[in-house]
Order: sequence, then structure tokens, then C-alpha cells
Amino acid sequence: MADRSAIEWTEATWNPTTGCDRISAGCDHCYALTLAKRLKAMGHPKYQADGDPRTSGPGFALTTHPDALRLPYRWRAPRTVFVNSMSDLFHAQVPKTFIHEVFAVMADTPRHTYQVLTKRARRLRLLAGDLPWPANVWMGVSVEDRSQVHRIDDLRAVPAAVRFLSLEPLLGPLPGLDLNEVGWVIAGGESGPGHRPMDPGWVREIRDQCTDAGVPFFFKQWGGATPKARGRELDGQLWDQMPALVTTS
Repeated sequence: MADRSAIEWTEATWNPTTGCDRISAGCDHCYALTLAKRLKAMGHPKYQADGDPRTSGPGFALTTHPDALRLPYRWRAPRTVFVNSMSDLFHAQVPKTFIHEVFAVMADTPRHTYQVLTKRARRLRLLAGDLPWPANVWMGVSVEDRSQVHRIDDLRAVPAAVRFLSLEPLLGPLPGLDLNEVGWVIAGGESGPGHRPMDPGWVREIRDQCTDAGVPFFFKQWGGATPKARGRELDGQLWDQMPALVTTS
């Protein structure tokens, strides 16, 4: 759960917190919630506390893991690290002091590039001014449809070296995206039981907007019964563009 990752746009995952609560349509079929239930049944110690059944589930109560703060120091070779693949660092129940500790670790390990992603864009904006923002920390927000575009405005107020958008699962068209001060865009379809289909036209429109704005575009997957069910090609090619890594030893 905290080492090599199968996620196409990162190399490793690091979960100083686990657990979350659904807050918008993109959370409806949360892979992390389903995985937490399995991990609880397997006896994994990080996933034994149950969240509110209305918004969360078995093993998915928001939990901080101070012992996990040492993990990035043990990775000697530089890695691109997705922070909290199984949680949201800016969840209301994560203490401000703990968020500061996570950021201190990231600042203290500049050989790694950290990709932090949240749906709690408002709290991110409120806390951003008190956090360090070293060049190796990328900050992103999830936007699944037009109802959540406001998260991008909150992201623009954050002084991160790279601001990025995760348009996944993409649940509707996003015409006229304002990509000003956005440095990277990821898009992808939903996968798993009950997955909602994604119109190819939505993806092409986003790709074209990125191309016109000179913003790197990464197409993760079409989605389906499994993440790889329909592949990753868009119009006959892979779109794996990323911002340049800026790290030091």
C-alpha cells in the first residue's frame, strides 16, 4: 500500500492518512472505499476503524498514521509519489498540525516529487498560506463534472510549483476550462462494477483545450469493468505528457 504503484502517472504511493467520506458524485464508486473493506477483512491494521455508513464504510474511518511519516526517508532513489491514494490530506478531520508534519517531510526529502490530490479545495485554500511549498510538491484538485469546476479557482490561490487537475472519473463535458495557472491535466474514465460511461467527445475536448493552452495532458484510461478494460489510447496514441521534474538530492 505504500510502495510501487500501478497508477500510470506516478511511481509510488504514500498514505500518512487513510479513510475518507463521499462528498460529490465522483466519490460514488470510490475504489479506495472498496479496497479498505477488503483490507479490513484481511486484518490490515490501518483499516480496522469503520467510517460513517452514510458516507464511508468498513475500515474507512479517517485515521492518521504518524509512523508512516518516516517512509519517504527510507526511499533512497528519487520517486514520484502520490500522497494519500487511500485518503484526502485536506479532509476536515485531519488536524492542521498533522498536515504541517506531512509537508515538513516532503520539504525535507527534495529528491522525491510529491503529487497531492484533494477534493477539499476550500480547506486547501484556507490552509495554503501557512504551509511550505517547496518545488517538489505538486498540488491538484479533482473535478469530475461542471458542478465542481469551482475547485480550480481555489487551486489557483495555492502557491504550488505545479498545480494540476484530475478529471477522473470524468462524468460529463468540461467545455471552456480556465487553465490559467494550471500546469498539468489528467483525465480518465470510471472503472469497476456500475462504472458510468465516458463520452469520447468529452476527452477530446479536454485534450484540445490543453493543447491550445500549452498544458501537458495525461490520458489515464477509458475505464470499464476493469481499469485496463478499454485501454489508454486516444485517437490511436498514448497521451503521457507530464510537467518536468524538479528535484535535488
